[in-house]
Amino acid sequence: MERVKRVIFVTTALLTGVAVAVSGLIGFIGMIVPHAVRLVLGPDHRLLLPASALVGGAFLAAADTVARSLWAPMELPVGVITALCGGPFFIYLLMSHRKEAIG
Repeated sequence: MERVKRVIFVTTALLTGVAVAVSGLIGFIGMIVPHAVRLVLGPDHRLLLPASALVGGAFLAAADTVARSLWAPMELPVGVITALCGGPFFIYLLMSHRKEAIG
């Protein structure tokens, strides 16, 4: 049973990596923002869907502003900023839910 859990965990991580590779780092927002909003608002999808759209748009606009102004006149790719913010949060989600899933 422990082996099955590990295989599922690794498979999930690989599939997430493939999804990010195909959609790009900006698509990473579509995976991280809904989880962050759900932590704040709870699981009510009537609130979760519109709030995720608004927060995702605001986050991307803020990340773009930071990417353009951090080392002006040069621009960083906006994906770098989203990865720096989303990566640690994604690891936090994996570690916190891993304990619950393994039980």
